[in-house]
Amino acid sequence: MKQMTVAVIGCGNIARNSHLPAYAKNPNAKIKYVVDIKPEAAKEMAEKYDVPHVLTDYRDLLDDPEVDVVSVCTPNYLHARMSIDCLNAGKHVLCEKPAAMNAEEVKAMKEAADKNGKILNIGVVNRFNTAVNMIKDMIEAGKLGDLYHIYCSFRSHRSIPGLGGWFTTKSMSGGGVLIDWGVHFLDLIFYCIDPEKVYTVSSSAYSELAKDMEEYVYESMWAGPPNYDGVYDVEEMVSGFIRTSGPTINFNGAWAQNIGEAGMFIEFMGDKGGIKLQYGGGFTFYTTKDGKLYEETPEIDFADMFYDEIDSFLKAAAENRKTRANVDNILITTQVMDAIYESAELGREVVL
Repeated sequence: MKQMTVAVIGCGNIARNSHLPAYAKNPNAKIKYVVDIKPEAAKEMAEKYDVPHVLTDYRDLLDDPEVDVVSVCTPNYLHARMSIDCLNAGKHVLCEKPAAMNAEEVKAMKEAADKNGKILNIGVVNRFNTAVNMIKDMIEAGKLGDLYHIYCSFRSHRSIPGLGGWFTTKSMSGGGVLIDWGVHFLDLIFYCIDPEKVYTVSSSAYSELAKDMEEYVYESMWAGPPNYDGVYDVEEMVSGFIRTSGPTINFNGAWAQNIGEAGMFIEFMGDKGGIKLQYGGGFTFYTTKDGKLYEETPEIDFADMFYDEIDSFLKAAAENRKTRANVDNILITTQVMDAIYESAELGREVVL
């Protein structure tokens, strides 16, 4: 394949730690632009990765015919606008998760990709995780039998990110722990089970521990430090139940809770076997064998899922081919998250 010319918009943590290193290591990519409204952040990344051009306005790269692909690594409220502008300018786009603030914005992004004949991938990196793909293969091979229920937990102890910043300002983020962490867990589940339909959602959301921001005591605060003059109007905890054409799904998530331990895992329960996946790590398979209880924890040689995500995107763009991370495949996640927020607001079950 030809070498693809790259622009990265946004120089925050996800660009610094994932997108830029992966592009820099890939022989099929050459980074031409880094963009950030903070010029010092863009200059730092340009120097580190030998990028020739630094911009503070992403619109300045849209007319450059050399740019083939763009990574959008900005706060959530900018995802739709920037992705659509880049797609309309003839660029392929990898937009970080969540795809946008809501399903309506995601549909507009998809329409722009389809209209312009361009690839729009979303940063659902767990679709490239070695353990996740092993589990997906086991489910499809019938190792779990009838998969009837899934439970997932994405809970941490007093770890609200950047209190008072864009993460906790709904007009900029779209929500709290659900749209930040829950999107990864739900997308992972939908990728593994590929349900034909989601029928109903029932949920509750809570914003309790930082109602008085200055009184909030925290264990950690990535994306910090706190801005006590800012806004905190998102949920730090969410819980709910989803009915699908396949298994039911129960979820509990919290940026912050008065329980001093984290719980980051997904349990897949079938009538022949079950799997407990430690998020970001390995898993244990539970079943019976020769009339006895049996469990197995495979040794896994993990690939670099962030590199594989970028590599897959570059190849998809070069071949103009949709892959597992294409926007088409994540619409269900955005629609279900909208329904979770709607159910929590209305205080009742929502039918999709």
